[in-house]
Amino acid sequence: MKSVFFLAVTLMLFNLCAIQAQNIMQSQIPSLVINGFQQMFPKAYDIEWEMDGDKYKVEFETGILRTEHEGWFDNAGKLARHEEEISKFDLPQTIQTKINSDFGGYRIDDSEKVTEGDKVNYIVELKAFKEKWKVAYDAAGNILSRIAD
Repeated sequence: MKSVFFLAVTLMLFNLCAIQAQNIMQSQIPSLVINGFQQMFPKAYDIEWEMDGDKYKVEFETGILRTEHEGWFDNAGKLARHEEEISKFDLPQTIQTKINSDFGGYRIDDSEKVTEGDKVNYIVELKAFKEKWKVAYDAAGNILSRIAD
């Protein structure tokens, strides 16, 4: 009986995920969206598209180091949100200073630059021996959120 319940819950979660974000072929994307994407990221490769609510979400890579990106475009081809994997050395100095003072024994495991309109924030994964935090900062180094991971 427990295995049937577990299977039912698993299938419900799978269906919810499938409804939330559905992979789609590039041929199904409006030309305005494709043109907007190609103008902003002409050297993108390993491109995957999906619907995320009313936005076209694209996952892709750029450069020799295979920098990972995610972008959300509206129907007019305008970029609404962009997440870009960055090196810890590319974090603003204000954020590096804040990490050193607030998370002295932690190391930066992963970092992203998130742009929405003219607002830029940073998400940093910090690790210590037994703890892991996901911390969001604004460009001035203020903590927006901190979640134990």
